[in-house]
Amino acid sequence: MHELSICQDLLMQVTALAAQHQAQSVSLIIVQMGPLCGVVPELLEQAFTIAKAATVAEQAELILETLPVRVRCQSCGAESEVVPNCLICKTCGNWQTQLISGDEMLLARVELVT
Repeated sequence: MHELSICQDLLMQVTALAAQHQAQSVSLIIVQMGPLCGVVPELLEQAFTIAKAATVAEQAELILETLPVRVRCQSCGAESEVVPNCLICKTCGNWQTQLISGDEMLLARVELVT
């Protein structure tokens, strides 16, 4: 379960931010993730519950926001939002597309208690 190590890395970033801003604790963490990032949201939430114990984010709520999968067509150049298992251009139907977004995982927001 690599979600636990991802949570530990996430909490290292959050702890550094809290220290930088001299915060006493963290109340909210928002993570944006695409469906192709290789992380199972439910497992990430479970791992977060374990990983946050005895940290500055012990009382923090984790909110996961899903980002869309977007592709750029190699043939017509159009950009379109697609479903994760069908990366076909919505404009011309070409299968030769380049992934623009949907595989990322971003620490979008942290709310600190000072």
